[in-house]
Amino acid sequence: MRKRPNSSSAAKSNSSTSGDTSDKKGPQNSDDVVVAAKRSTFVVLTLFVLVVNGSWAIYHYQFESLPAPLSAVQVGKRGFSELEAIKHVKALTQFGPHPVGSDALDRALQYVLAASESIKKTAHWEVDVEIEFFHTKYGANRLVSGLFKGKTLVYSDLNHVAMRILPKYATEAGENAILVSSHIDTVFSGEGAGDCSSCVAVMLELARGISQWAHGFKHAVIFLFNTGEEEGLNGAHSFITQVLTKRCLLHPWSDTVRMAIDLEAMGIGGKSTIFQAGPNPWAIENFAAVAKYPSAQIVAQDLFSSGAIKSATDFQIYKEVAGLSGLDFAFLDDTAVYHTKGTYIVVFRQRLANMFYNSTIMQSLLIWVTSIMMGGSSALISLALSSLSIILMWISSIAFAAVAAFCLPLVSASPVPYVSNPWLVVGLFGVPALLGAFIGQHLGYLILRRYLSAVYSTRYRDLSSSVQADIAKLDSERWLFKAGLIQWLLLLILGNYYKIGSTYLALVWLVSPAFAYGLLEATLSPARLPKPLKTLTLVIGLSFPFLLSSGMIIRLTSIMVGSTVRLERNPGSNPEWIGNIVVAILIAAIVCLTLVYLLSYIHISGAKVPIIIITSILFGLSICSVVGFLQAFTEDTARAVNVVHVVDTTGKHGGKQEPDSYVSLFSTTPGNLIKEAEKIGKKMVCGKDKMPDFVSFSVNYSCWIDEDVLAGWDKSDIPAIHVERDMMDENRITEISLDTKFSTRWTLGINMEEIEDFQLKDVGESEELIPLGGKTIVDGWHIIQFSGGKKAPTKFSLTLSWINEKHGPMTRNEGSRGERPLLKLRTDVDRLTPQTQDVLTKLPPWCSLFGKSTSPHTLAFLSSLPIVF
Repeated sequence: MRKRPNSSSAAKSNSSTSGDTSDKKGPQNSDDVVVAAKRSTFVVLTLFVLVVNGSWAIYHYQFESLPAPLSAVQVGKRGFSELEAIKHVKALTQFGPHPVGSDALDRALQYVLAASESIKKTAHWEVDVEIEFFHTKYGANRLVSGLFKGKTLVYSDLNHVAMRILPKYATEAGENAILVSSHIDTVFSGEGAGDCSSCVAVMLELARGISQWAHGFKHAVIFLFNTGEEEGLNGAHSFITQVLTKRCLLHPWSDTVRMAIDLEAMGIGGKSTIFQAGPNPWAIENFAAVAKYPSAQIVAQDLFSSGAIKSATDFQIYKEVAGLSGLDFAFLDDTAVYHTKGTYIVVFRQRLANMFYNSTIMQSLLIWVTSIMMGGSSALISLALSSLSIILMWISSIAFAAVAAFCLPLVSASPVPYVSNPWLVVGLFGVPALLGAFIGQHLGYLILRRYLSAVYSTRYRDLSSSVQADIAKLDSERWLFKAGLIQWLLLLILGNYYKIGSTYLALVWLVSPAFAYGLLEATLSPARLPKPLKTLTLVIGLSFPFLLSSGMIIRLTSIMVGSTVRLERNPGSNPEWIGNIVVAILIAAIVCLTLVYLLSYIHISGAKVPIIIITSILFGLSICSVVGFLQAFTEDTARAVNVVHVVDTTGKHGGKQEPDSYVSLFSTTPGNLIKEAEKIGKKMVCGKDKMPDFVSFSVNYSCWIDEDVLAGWDKSDIPAIHVERDMMDENRITEISLDTKFSTRWTLGINMEEIEDFQLKDVGESEELIPLGGKTIVDGWHIIQFSGGKKAPTKFSLTLSWINEKHGPMTRNEGSRGERPLLKLRTDVDRLTPQTQDVLTKLPPWCSLFGKSTSPHTLAFLSSLPIVF
């Protein structure tokens, strides 16, 4: 018998076996057998280097390789100039933060109106440009899905600008319109360059170009510059609902809208990507057919619709309230470039996708059933054991990454030290995940090899034990590769069953490696012993899947890493390591899904020890980086914090006690605030002694100052909750008056464990704002979020209908009845008190104020009404 120890392939044999474990007789002459169960270490390490560098190159080409912006001279009258658009961005940001109700928003509206009038004056003589500046008096957004469950969003005194462009001599064009929409308003804490002055700028420049050649259009284009989006999509809601009900003076253009395009920002720049589309597919199909620089990711839509990304856009209003189909674009990273390069976009309908998926599933199952029937019980057991290796790979990979994630806060100053350097997650979580995946799969490989060695010792008695062992190694390697196919087949079946849009990834990661394996490895000859898997099989099988998905995977990981800055809905309520665990599990899943085939090549190679050493070194260097010199946050990638002067009268109904006044510093980013408090000084204390309930969320950890905090506010600013009438009939009804004083932005929580229904009215005009019925509940509460302009009402009548214990089951928790108030109210005032101003001045440069629809302004008043009043 001859054995070639370091060959990359095995010579032919006259034995009667395939690569699988079929019951055949062994070779008659063992001296003719040549088997090599060895693979070059260099080849394996080279494959890893190719995967890493190739993936990064694909990401750079897809998302970072951007052409130069164009000037107005270069594009001419009809083209789109990024340089002209950026002028609008700069002009709008000069107004500073412009939230609803601010003077700055009025100035921003006038700027957009003036720019629209300029477009009208310079439009082509055969093009009509119509401009409307319209006002919304009242409205109530009662969406029941996603972030809006358990809420009613009430708005008042909102202003918007709408511009319609259509051919002058084609009157029928006005009957069908495409709506392009974005919002002018910003959160109180930022100037809105990214979210979404950039979108407004794009719309203005797009409208300017269209106005020069719309005389050839068959349909009108409506540009809606709305306000109130940051407070809960109120601008889009008012356009769709208020116009239709004739509650404002605007011409009912919304009746003519057939498709909606929403421009949004979930970052501060980069490629504007479609992350939501539908429900009718013709919008995305037409976009793909004509777009010069297409960019769309169905994975983003799957994540967004699943709730993994905690956000909402105006597109939800257009789709759910107006029943429109369309496209939702968003900037997703921090690259401030608008004109972006993409090369292609592939679009196919669900029916065609179902045909592909069902066909692939049926053929795969047929092949596997046939293979197992031919191989007998040994093939079935080998399949089960190779599948076990996949399970062990997942368990070990997640465990290794999770341990690293759990321990990271113990050695780092911040529990999320990778935010400003996202590539660190490769070393901190990716390396442990890879090492764990390899160890788990190798354990499964050893179990499978032992079983196959026992099979071959009986089947090939004429062969030496060393040759039998090598045959078992080679066959085990092949089974592990095919187990990767089983993994993706299961994902394809699940994705097809639940109609997940990104199921096409499972199709590609199944079909391409299976095709390469069938082309280069499978054989119909019964007289062959198994060979080592060819390197070419891996290269051919994985080239297309990595080309298609690696750039998207890197971008998705970057987005998830960035989202950890605002991970905690209730600051201090979660363990510090929870965000790391989420990121670690995501990365472990990516490793197990994409490297399962490559890992199967390692077990018969000499690369096992080098891989363990290299991964350990990379992990150690990453730990040293975050412990030693790399900062978790920088001025460019800041920690999200809130600084609020809180005046708390909760539990002090009747005004008999003095309110509790203090300046609170808290953060939605995991981790303590001791370092920040030390920078601020002024005897700031950190801990859980003051846990304000801001109605829409609560703070369980914060830092605060309670000295010299009586200036900048007055007792007359404190909102009033007064019981006007309490009728104790068979059905108990309570009428309550609310006076929010100077605040036109407030949040009210109603205890729905005690209250069955309620009605809200504006006292001044007896206008019903929230009717009876249709309330949703979350955690026993229904939340009213009110936002309005300067003329919005501040006095309201609230009618409560109590739960009738005689006629319906009680939903309250009797043990918590004494702890939970009947009503809890927060009023926001956009005013800086002296103490708040001082804290903001001393805030470290790596911190930045964070604002969203549920965030309080810099001055907040808290009050409540007990159940027993």
